[in-house]
Amino acid sequence: MPSVEEYPRVLVVSAAVFDRTTGTGITLSNLFAGWPPDRLAQLYTEDASPGAEVRGTFARFAPRNAPVEYHLFRLRQRTRRPDPAGVPAAEAVDPLPGPVRARLRAQLRAFVDLSPVRVPVDVRGWLREQRPDVVYATLGSIRMMRLAVTAAQECDAPLVPHFMDDWPSTLYANGQVLGVPRLAVLAGMREVMRHSSYGMGISEAMAREFEQRYGLPFAAFGNCVSPSDFADPDQPASPLSADGTVDLVYVGGLHLDRWRSLRRIGEVVQRLAQRGTPARLTVHAPATNLAQYDGVFAGLPAVRLGRSLSAGEVPGVLRQADVLVHVEAFAEEFRRYTRYSLSTKIPQYLAAGRPVLGFGPAELASMAHLSAADAGRVVGVDDEAALTEAIGALCADAELRDRLGRQGLTYAVRHHRTDRVAARFAEVLREAAHRRVARPPAPRSGSGTTLRGVDAG
Repeated sequence: MPSVEEYPRVLVVSAAVFDRTTGTGITLSNLFAGWPPDRLAQLYTEDASPGAEVRGTFARFAPRNAPVEYHLFRLRQRTRRPDPAGVPAAEAVDPLPGPVRARLRAQLRAFVDLSPVRVPVDVRGWLREQRPDVVYATLGSIRMMRLAVTAAQECDAPLVPHFMDDWPSTLYANGQVLGVPRLAVLAGMREVMRHSSYGMGISEAMAREFEQRYGLPFAAFGNCVSPSDFADPDQPASPLSADGTVDLVYVGGLHLDRWRSLRRIGEVVQRLAQRGTPARLTVHAPATNLAQYDGVFAGLPAVRLGRSLSAGEVPGVLRQADVLVHVEAFAEEFRRYTRYSLSTKIPQYLAAGRPVLGFGPAELASMAHLSAADAGRVVGVDDEAALTEAIGALCADAELRDRLGRQGLTYAVRHHRTDRVAARFAEVLREAAHRRVARPPAPRSGSGTTLRGVDAG
């Protein structure tokens, strides 16, 4: 670990707070684990409180500072009056078909993101009080880009954006609100890069692509894993269940069409089970996903919906699996978004010492990462025969499962241990702090600043 003097003073600007409930929160908590608390501050927008894993100075960006969203939310709360049976009136009768409702929500989301955000005097004062050497930001929206740039200006510090997905290429690319939000995304990215001295991507593939795209040095940092959550390399693999069933386990979200790829795996597992191969697919997902997507696995008794797991339960569940499953969608709209992404759980999978079945487009960074680790079987095409062969081989050969799991564990020790990643992470932020960039003067006013020039009032 670096000495205290080697840690730069960092101001984190993000939607997610340091905690263990979201992928971004987990990644932030692991990357900043052990950071001196007097050298770390965070301004966040999520309606949550910081977890206990990371210490520092924290401030929530109040909802009132985004007045359009704030008042729309209050209006929605006032109009959602329950009927005598306890069903909200707005949900009792829904006259809009699902696709129409989804399009309207997308339009409203873009409109809200485009709406003005006010940075009051007290917030600007708090930002300057932190005296950061560098402003680190996860971004992901027009609002967060504007807030991060404002923080960099107020603190006279270089910006380091960390990209978890290729949202700069896809956000509002479907022409929402007459295309104005998409233009704001492009303009926002230009401002972000103009104030940045360094960039970070969640995978090596993303770092190399963004380095060429934006002409800025990029480093790759994804989730990392505490040494205490690694499997014991001397511990034998967990025995199969009493009836000899091979349990394929998925832990993660079902959004971004991942449920569809899981359904394909479930169908193969079901056929193998019917032919005499004892196998089962167990899916652990967030409670909201389990409620929303439980029907998609109907008719597949070989698929079991497990309960939603807390962050602390995940490592133990992963180590008890026979095979771990990672999926991505094959549809083009999702391939573009996830092409350079590396899921939070992949380092956790590898650290568990269990073999991994990867099912998703071969060009995705997540599939390439699993292939580089030589930790399992990757099926990079939506082909039933190839998927059946991969699952069948993993189910039939215990020695293969053990060997692949150990190879993944070795790879994770080299690339994903928190204590090893932390030193490199601090080094890059320290270098970023010394790479000064030319920036326009920070805006100053007596009553606060509203992003994008709207009157603060």
